[in-house]
Amino acid sequence: MTVLTKKMTFAEYRALDFENADNFQYELLNGEIVRKASPTVQHQRIARRVVKAFEKYLDENPAGELFFAPLDVALDDFNAPQPDIIFIHHERRHIIHEQEQVIMGAPDLLVEIISSGSIKRDRIEKKDLYEQFGVAEFWIVDPNNRSVEVYHLLDSRYQVFAFAAESGKIYSSVLEGFELEVADIFV
Repeated sequence: MTVLTKKMTFAEYRALDFENADNFQYELLNGEIVRKASPTVQHQRIARRVVKAFEKYLDENPAGELFFAPLDVALDDFNAPQPDIIFIHHERRHIIHEQEQVIMGAPDLLVEIISSGSIKRDRIEKKDLYEQFGVAEFWIVDPNNRSVEVYHLLDSRYQVFAFAAESGKIYSSVLEGFELEVADIFV
């Protein structure tokens, strides 16, 4: 006997009322609510340093707008992840839905900082999801290995564009001239 379960839609997800005392974050992946623990101190330090590098670049090269979690990125009716860092080029700002206060569509660049509880979800599920919906560039920041992987969408598939562990620079295919010394974010 097969039991069918109904996938939750983004509209149903947005209508949920979470308690104020709830210390978790939630995202909608393939029609299912996924609960995430609050970020760790290490995660927040790394996110701050990456955001700071992007902001420095964008101050000198005002190419678009930067956002960070928690913020829903509605890719379709059943997928609304909350990536750690989100970049959208100015010419694609139409996906920033001011009325609903969400991103509606695939951003140009997404960053996920993995934690022990999100390795499979970030490395496999979200990577596949971002690839499927055409996110041009996806970064995986791995604090345990002190590494950054940058994937660029080429012929609808992610290819490694840059990688560095412990030290070395990584680059962006979306932000021309952007570079980041990996050691600087894992201080």
